[in-house]
Amino acid sequence: MSDFFAHETAVIDEGCQIGTGTKVWHFSHLMTGCVLGEKCNIGQNVVISPKVVLGKNVKVQNNVSIYEGVTCDDDVFLGPSMVFTNVINPRSAVNRKNEYLKTHVGKGASIGANATIVCGHNIGQYAFIGAGAVVTKEVPDYALVVGNPARQMGWMSEFGQRLQFDAENIAVCEESGEKYKLENNKVSKI
Repeated sequence: MSDFFAHETAVIDEGCQIGTGTKVWHFSHLMTGCVLGEKCNIGQNVVISPKVVLGKNVKVQNNVSIYEGVTCDDDVFLGPSMVFTNVINPRSAVNRKNEYLKTHVGKGASIGANATIVCGHNIGQYAFIGAGAVVTKEVPDYALVVGNPARQMGWMSEFGQRLQFDAENIAVCEESGEKYKLENNKVSKI
């Protein structure tokens, strides 16, 4: 008996590593060589390609495609119908499998519904990508980015609350009470 749940319509190829407590829902396809950590939740109609690595407690919502070259740390949220790319200049008649670019999503980051992450651009830890955003460059830790192309609009706490920095560049998360410092255009928890 396996120590994860897979709906009867899920397709799980041989050679996948699936952590304890993970759930794989309707019509999802896990391809050979993908690695899923403990307690992940894979929604309906999700495709996870070979060599993709998801950390623990990653939440993948319905209709998400995660292509080769993507890695996600623990506690990442991937919103409904968001997508990663893995080739900058795809052509049906040109094989570019040796040109896949890597994308890494840091711990605790959230990517909103229908967002697109263009390959080769990393998402920092606890970053927050707004719904429908098109990410075309690196996203710093704790950054809030929105739009097409995505532009930084502020900073977010680890609890997903917008941070307001005072004259001393200190912000307090309204939900957790945790404090953050903004220094040299970088945010850190203090």
